[in-house]
Amino acid sequence: MSNSSSISHFLLLALADTRQLQVLHFCLLLGISLAALLGNGLIISAVACSHHLHTPMFFFLLNLALSDLGFICTTVPKAMHNSLWDTRTISYNGCVAQVFLIFFFLGSEFCLLTIMCYDRYVSICKPLHYRILLGSRACAHMAAAAWASGFLYSLLHTANTFSLPLCHGNALSQFFCEIPQILKLSCSNSRLRELRLITVSACLLFVCFMFIVFSYVQIFRAVLRIPSEQGRHKAFSTCLPHLAVVSLFLSTGTVAHLKPPSMSSPSLDLALSVLYSVVPLALNPLIYSLRNQELKAAVWTLMTGCFQEH
Repeated sequence: MSNSSSISHFLLLALADTRQLQVLHFCLLLGISLAALLGNGLIISAVACSHHLHTPMFFFLLNLALSDLGFICTTVPKAMHNSLWDTRTISYNGCVAQVFLIFFFLGSEFCLLTIMCYDRYVSICKPLHYRILLGSRACAHMAAAAWASGFLYSLLHTANTFSLPLCHGNALSQFFCEIPQILKLSCSNSRLRELRLITVSACLLFVCFMFIVFSYVQIFRAVLRIPSEQGRHKAFSTCLPHLAVVSLFLSTGTVAHLKPPSMSSPSLDLALSVLYSVVPLALNPLIYSLRNQELKAAVWTLMTGCFQEH
């Protein structure tokens, strides 16, 4: 019997068995991470440098891009390193840090997506009160609350998980440190505390989800009452990217964690884990930039300005 104090490292799930597939997975992860870094980096730079984008919607989008970048940089580099050097190890402290940062960025991201929904709701359903309800100070407070909530959420889960005695080895069936996989290593009678915390977290996430659903019902009702087709198109163009990001974020995570055990297999589990943990964060910049003309114009101006300087 071993406990967490005697474990110096964990063994992560190998992405592939053969050297050719390991190199292929490294190249795929490199391409996805570079796309995420480029897309989110362009959004951050465009919003920061373009004064006409200094609005609540783009301010929260900048925070979302920072969260996406943080999550990608937490999970993907270690997986790329392990694939390239044919290793599976991650240190105990490295695993603790990874769990903390994953929950920090994921918790903050969901809070930001909820706040962005509120921003769209006020913009479309209560436009006369928009500047009052979403002034610069209110936006700063809401963003700070989102990051603080992510920090507290992560701190509780991380401290609770790694205080449990680990009695079943150190091999994790995931390519990054994930709490459900770590719980499988703990003593059966010690897991109930963390499972209760996960249940409470799931309830809070469900409340946020229901708030998003209720807000979009009100938004669509208000949009359909807009007399001009151009007005409806403009309203939809600001809402649909956010709705697509929320749907992608929730659907991939739900499928990955709530699929029937009969569908479980190492290759399918690995594909689903990449699908929910990496792909949405790389696609978010593309989803937001496709339908937002202001953002596309700002990004294009930024890129052409950089090319002209060189």
